[in-house]
Amino acid sequence: MWNWFIDLSPTVQTLLATLFTWGMTALGAALVFTAKRINQRVMDGMLAFAGGVMIAASFWSLLSPAIEMAENGPVPPWVPAAVGFMSGGIFLWGVDKVLPHVHPGLTPNGLKGEGRHPESYRRSTLLVLAITLHNIPEGFAVGVAFGSYAQSGELSQLAGAVSLAIGMGLQNFPEGTSVSMPLRREGMSRGRSFWYGQLSGLVEPIAGLLGLWLVSIIQPLLPYALAFAAGAMIFVTAEEVIPGSQENWNRDLAAMWLMVGFTVMMILDVALG
Repeated sequence: MWNWFIDLSPTVQTLLATLFTWGMTALGAALVFTAKRINQRVMDGMLAFAGGVMIAASFWSLLSPAIEMAENGPVPPWVPAAVGFMSGGIFLWGVDKVLPHVHPGLTPNGLKGEGRHPESYRRSTLLVLAITLHNIPEGFAVGVAFGSYAQSGELSQLAGAVSLAIGMGLQNFPEGTSVSMPLRREGMSRGRSFWYGQLSGLVEPIAGLLGLWLVSIIQPLLPYALAFAAGAMIFVTAEEVIPGSQENWNRDLAAMWLMVGFTVMMILDVALG
């Protein structure tokens, strides 16, 4: 059943995978055509589910393969994993400080980085930017995963990359909704709310192809690249996704849905990989 996909070039595989994740973002944003708002408990559960998927994907699809690849390297296998993981988190921390954005659900006064940037940024632009920041490491991670398969040729690596793309698509659904629904509540038209919601996922194909290209030219650094993507995703999850799912005090609900998301992603990765 997968033969047609296996025969494709890594570039086309990466492009199709990230177009799928972008499509799931658009599908989540399309919920704006069905209602002006979604029950807050549902939204919190969806965000927590996304967080669980990202945590599981960070280990099963990125960190674990990075450690395996480094086992026969010149340094202990934990070195690339630790260095890459922390570098990914520190990089996203720096981006988070430099670029202004608001967390979904915050008031317009909840700007991040507002001391360094003019306050004329529109809330819609800032919301899109917040989710776009999430999607950059996700797309990069998918590209790196397919790059890993391109270098090794092992079908288990391809299966891991596919499961990662599926997991990213699942967690992109609530992210698209978390942009379009607040914009709709603020009076923006359904069409424009959907447009901004799906636009936040456009960066994933670009970041995916960038990750694939980087792997092709820096093969010895592949374990570091995988761990870097994992660190970036964990930072996003801890700094944005999990707190966003608990802002409305649905903490038990959020905790359970995070576990469900983790379990679903773990099953996908183990079953396919």
